[in-house]
Amino acid sequence: MKDFYRMKAEDLCKELQTDIQNGLTTQEAKQRFEKYGPNELAQRKRRTIWQMFFSQFTDFLIIILLAAAAVSILVGEGVDAILIMIIVVLNATLSTIQESKAEKSLQLLKKMAAPMAKVIRDGIVQTISSREIVPGDIVLLETGNYVPADARLIEAVNLSLSEAALTGESQPVEKITDVIDKDKLPIGDRINMVYSGTIVSRGRGKAVVTSTGNETELGKIAKMLSEMEEEETPLQKNLEKLGKQIGVIVLAICAIVFVVGILEGNPLLEMFLTAVSLAVAAVPEGLPAVVTIVLALGMYNMVKRHAVIRRLQAVEALGSVNVICSDKTGTLTKNEMTVVKYYLHPSEFFEHEKAKQNYSKSMNLLLTGATLCNDAFITSKDGKRVTSGDPTEIALAVAAFDFGIEKEKLEEKMPRIHEIPFDSDRKMMTTVHRDQNTILSFTKGAPDIVVKNCTKYFTKDGQTKPLSEKDKEEILSFNTQMAQEGLRVLAVAYKELRDENFADLENDMVFLGLMGMIDPPRPEVKDALEKCRSAGIKVIMITGDHKVTAQTIAKELSILDQKGLVLTGSELIEMDVEKLVEVVESVEVYARVSPSDKLKIVEALKKRGRIVAMTGDGVNDAPALKKADIGVAMGITGTDVSKDASDMVLTDDNFASIVSAVEEGRKIFDNIRKVVYYLLSCNISEVATIFISILLRLPLPLIPVQILWMNLVTDGLPALALGVEPAEPDVMQRPPRDPKEGIMSPFVMKRIFIGGLFLSVLTLFVYGWALLEHDNIELLRTMVFFTLCTGQLFHALNSKSLKHSLFKVGITNNPRLILASVVSFVMLLGVVYIPALQKVFGTTTLAGHQLVVSFLAAAMIIPLFEMVKLFSSKKK
Repeated sequence: MKDFYRMKAEDLCKELQTDIQNGLTTQEAKQRFEKYGPNELAQRKRRTIWQMFFSQFTDFLIIILLAAAAVSILVGEGVDAILIMIIVVLNATLSTIQESKAEKSLQLLKKMAAPMAKVIRDGIVQTISSREIVPGDIVLLETGNYVPADARLIEAVNLSLSEAALTGESQPVEKITDVIDKDKLPIGDRINMVYSGTIVSRGRGKAVVTSTGNETELGKIAKMLSEMEEEETPLQKNLEKLGKQIGVIVLAICAIVFVVGILEGNPLLEMFLTAVSLAVAAVPEGLPAVVTIVLALGMYNMVKRHAVIRRLQAVEALGSVNVICSDKTGTLTKNEMTVVKYYLHPSEFFEHEKAKQNYSKSMNLLLTGATLCNDAFITSKDGKRVTSGDPTEIALAVAAFDFGIEKEKLEEKMPRIHEIPFDSDRKMMTTVHRDQNTILSFTKGAPDIVVKNCTKYFTKDGQTKPLSEKDKEEILSFNTQMAQEGLRVLAVAYKELRDENFADLENDMVFLGLMGMIDPPRPEVKDALEKCRSAGIKVIMITGDHKVTAQTIAKELSILDQKGLVLTGSELIEMDVEKLVEVVESVEVYARVSPSDKLKIVEALKKRGRIVAMTGDGVNDAPALKKADIGVAMGITGTDVSKDASDMVLTDDNFASIVSAVEEGRKIFDNIRKVVYYLLSCNISEVATIFISILLRLPLPLIPVQILWMNLVTDGLPALALGVEPAEPDVMQRPPRDPKEGIMSPFVMKRIFIGGLFLSVLTLFVYGWALLEHDNIELLRTMVFFTLCTGQLFHALNSKSLKHSLFKVGITNNPRLILASVVSFVMLLGVVYIPALQKVFGTTTLAGHQLVVSFLAAAMIIPLFEMVKLFSSKKK
């Protein structure tokens, strides 16, 4: 590898065959991408399909089934053992396929959340994924960016980088563009180079990419800073714990039944098979796979709603969020300054929509001055308005554009020949333009300064009149009125020059008017805020704007009410966290705050027991995003550092997308709870049916292979479909979930036992009826098997909501569940009526009346459970 730090910029570009001004062409970049590959580091080796497959057999519940199969072989029940193994292997195969899909989806989401980079290609600045960068690309660096690849600087303006991740140097390193002609220089001393994975602390720069991917300095040590660790979520840990608890209970019940049966004189083999049947009945072997699938699908759905989840824990935490701290600019508002009001002297005060009715010579000259004394770019392309530049200047140019004043054409007619840039001392900007034989200067700036320097005003009929002190007071009173409405106000004035003497441009000017502008709220935000209120979520607005502007927007959006407090940054500085804790519940708006204040706000809210989602886009927002329960970064305006610190990235920077993600998070948790409820209540029905039959000294109602069929097919397919159940009607009308409340709340456990016992009682009723009619054990078991399978399919409809009536939620709003139930039922009929399957599953053909009795008994689970829901709601 060459010492690029020792080369001149021109020689370097020649070496890398790139153009310092225009960069690579699209075609060259494509060819180099094919040659060098994506700009990614070698990732840690992922598990192979076979490793995934064999890992399925380490689950405690599956080990119980494998042990049951092994003992079945030892006692000569080879067919049962083979069938148990077939179904266990089938379950492992399905789980492996789903785990593989889930991992692929997570990898896709990682790519979506990967940093973006600005490059010059074909002479145009473009934003591309950092993985698409190739050697020879010209990259642009700004504060907060991750450096996407190793590169040699060719421009640096006040540029310094944090290289701690690579060199261990804690202080930012000042960068230069000069050649460093020294041999074997350490990385830390190559200060005209920038390296992949380091962060721009300050300033901006332009650099030529020299190395990508594994050829970078970071690639050599094979460590990617943004690599997201795969980690078990609290939900997955809870389910693992639940599985072990179920396993222990299963083994205890099996042991009790086995011992009691032996003591009562039952044959050893029969009691062992009974114990095996119980073990098989109680084990929800499909649970881990289904939950993984539900989480993966939920994350996909969130992407469709403009939220990319970077950490799985966020999916669970979203359902518990009870405070959203949102930035104002760009998230609650459009991030587009818009002129809304005008003042022309004397006493003409009107809104932008009514400006056409008030259009006059003074209005025309006001808009002309605002357009010319302006560095924004505005044009029309393919029928769409294209803008770039300072938001305030864009607003002025857009306002004029609405009246047919096009900046490009106006500048051709009145070219700029001189300018005095804006500075914070003068608070004004002035440009000078030639209009045929006339020279005009236009000035815009703070109203109090501009008005003070004016001696005349321009009337609506095109005359100039003296501006008295009384006139100035009137103008400034209108300025105050607009400022109190939260508007940013600029004054515009002009001056006609006799010659090209630019010595005294900003005195003795003619006042043209005031323009008041604001960043208006996004139209969809009001509905999103209403959803938050009904969902018990408090929304706090955080902004760097002045208090008056913040109050105006907050009141318009109904974030701030009469009881709510507004705290400013200066007031926050005077408070420590403990003092803020005392008032934080009453504060609804924070104005003039810096990003570092956000951390204090999060800490105070968390000390009050709140679950906090915090938005941010800047480098300094990262600590607050890390500290919040859900850190939300902006995908469009956000820096790479803020994205890396976040749990979720919004691809549209829209507050409504946060609310959509909360709704999706609640739905995912609900659906996982429904899946767990459905599987466990079905398993309890199987255990209770067998256990009660043994206590009543009845023949064993089910054999192990029938139970495995139920658990895998009858339970498995509807459980998967329940995982994609649409959100319930009240999902955003109930308070946030207590984060301490797991899947297995007392309410859910009670419903699991009620559902399981109802199914068991209905099945035992059919068993008793069948015993009175005949004593064919295969027929008895077939009726029990058919009743319990069909009852579980009907019970899947009950599981659509644990609280609401099935008829309120809707029977047909989840076509996948209907399809899964129909497919499972058709397969069940096959097991009962196809001779080859009858031999395998120990079933026999049912007569018409037997089929009807079993079906009707199974269907009774719906009205029974509807009564439970009705009684529960009335009691509440």
